[in-house]
Amino acid sequence: MTMTTGARICAALVASLLVSTAAFAQDVQERTLKFGYSTFEAHPLGQGANKFVALVAEKSGGKIKMKVYPATQLGSETQTISATQGGVQDIVGTSTAPLVGLVKEYAIFDFPFLFANEKQADAVVDGPVGQTLLAKLSEKGLVGLCFFENGFRNVTNSKRPITTAADVEGLKIRTMQNPVYLDAFKTLGANAVPMPWPEVYTALESGAIDAQENPYGIIYVNKLNEVQKYVSVTKHAYSPWAMIMSKKLWDKLSPDEQKIFVDSCNEAKVYQRQVSRAEDAKIVADLKAKGMQINELAPEEIAKIKAKLQPVVDKYTPSVGEDLVRQANQSIAATQ
Repeated sequence: MTMTTGARICAALVASLLVSTAAFAQDVQERTLKFGYSTFEAHPLGQGANKFVALVAEKSGGKIKMKVYPATQLGSETQTISATQGGVQDIVGTSTAPLVGLVKEYAIFDFPFLFANEKQADAVVDGPVGQTLLAKLSEKGLVGLCFFENGFRNVTNSKRPITTAADVEGLKIRTMQNPVYLDAFKTLGANAVPMPWPEVYTALESGAIDAQENPYGIIYVNKLNEVQKYVSVTKHAYSPWAMIMSKKLWDKLSPDEQKIFVDSCNEAKVYQRQVSRAEDAKIVADLKAKGMQINELAPEEIAKIKAKLQPVVDKYTPSVGEDLVRQANQSIAATQ
């Protein structure tokens, strides 16, 4: 091949690229969007959100920008979900528990001890069950993009280590405003108190409540070590974090723009989960250094608690749907 021929080929490729880029650019409009979520920006969820924002900007050639409002600046999760439905807010990152009021099937993620590890959780949220749940949001004025990871939930309290089910009895524990969580802790003999997250620190500090339950990252960035002494590694539930767009906005987007958001979310979720899992070990060490006592539960005690909570799972399985629960269990079994 001569240099002249090679130059012609290069020129043709560049011209082709410019034409395709120009064509693509015509399908992406300049947009500035409002994106709110409940955690601090330093939390792995906040880091994942920033990655998502950066990917959208990159894939849109800088045309789509998002203004980020972390740490409940735009309101509680329930409030921001409602605002996103109404189109006042464009995108929300939220735990799945508040979505149960809109789509009852999301209660499957509240089932106690459904997952034993992250691999099982990934198989469900990224598989047919997760896709079904994301699709169901369209009936409620929302569009589900993907799932990030909030993580396995553990109980903190100011009274005592939890080593058996009996240690939960009598604790006044904050839970999310969610019927499965309320029933589960009541079944264990706790006084379950639903409370919006922004009120929790003050309630723990004043002694209005004794305990709360959340993944390590939430415990850490909210400095619960200042008002809680004990962390018991119950891993009683796994919390995904749903990335959701207003359907009013989605319906205005071109197919190319829609693809940018879905692709960016799916790339960002891989990064976010890696960050979340890498930071857990560091957080445990830091919480210990800050004076928190962290205790593991023996496997036989976990099995006893799980058995005690089986009636709660049985109670909510019909409303979630026998088929969906079966699909989830099949995905879990396939990872073993």
